[in-house]
Amino acid sequence: MDFTTTRGPETSSTGPATGRTSFGRTVRAYVVLTKPRVLELLLVTTVPVMILAQGGLPSLWLVLATVVGGSMSAGSAAAFNMYLDRDIDAHMQRTENRPLVTGEVSPRGALVFAWTLAAASTLWLWLTTNGLAAALSVSAIFFYVVIYTIILKRRTEQNIVWGGIAGCFPVLIGWSAVTGSLAWPPFILFLLVFLWTPPHYWPLSMKYKGDYAEADVPMLGATRSGQQVGLQVILYAWATVACSLLLIPVAGMGLVYTVSSLVFGGWFVYESHRLYNRAVRGEQTRPMRVFHASITYLTLLFVAIAVDPLLPF
Repeated sequence: MDFTTTRGPETSSTGPATGRTSFGRTVRAYVVLTKPRVLELLLVTTVPVMILAQGGLPSLWLVLATVVGGSMSAGSAAAFNMYLDRDIDAHMQRTENRPLVTGEVSPRGALVFAWTLAAASTLWLWLTTNGLAAALSVSAIFFYVVIYTIILKRRTEQNIVWGGIAGCFPVLIGWSAVTGSLAWPPFILFLLVFLWTPPHYWPLSMKYKGDYAEADVPMLGATRSGQQVGLQVILYAWATVACSLLLIPVAGMGLVYTVSSLVFGGWFVYESHRLYNRAVRGEQTRPMRVFHASITYLTLLFVAIAVDPLLPF
């Protein structure tokens, strides 16, 4: 009682600050559960496809509604993933600071958060876009959580090949939000992202092969030699570029996209071959170079998809 009386001003000044700090850290921890870097990929692939579907600029409200709903959907899948993988995340250097490992978020809190985002995203997309987009969003969550995280990830080194399908859904969602239906162009882009995912992720698994081995997760980069992984990266990179060229006749793409797909695709393939050649020579492979190149390639390609319909050539 005496302590409260004599130290009252100091207590009142530090208490709220501590509360604000704690609240801020909690909010940031829940944001981390959504894997914000993955949300960047959502924006890169969704908005350009909406422009392509419209043949110009769609309404700003529709774009915003689709991006918000898609972000909540992707955030839900990520939160489910962290909840289910919290045991192996604790054994990997790359993931040991995730909120469920550090205790900043409780397992129950993460699960409630994931279900809330899943329900909110579905309802939001249904009300602001259409039922097809909402159904595709639910399918993406199911594929990432059940097919990839629960069934494939800990059982097969081909996990990211088929589990990566979840990351292909944003192009279908973006197209269906504009048109209310699906057509060949979004399916070609779906296949493109599907083929792009292994050469994007396998170099990362090469970088952290020790982590995956420690956690007993059979990522290809951790179970095969650098030469074997490098060869697979080359094959998928070539397939990705070939698929990108299919969009030219199917969607009537113009000069900007045609040149971009050839130039950026050639660069992506070059980096893939460089990874393989360094592995064959027994040199340091530097897999993260291909990882970052894959992100840049996909970003520039989809920027070209967005720009091409807006130009007369």
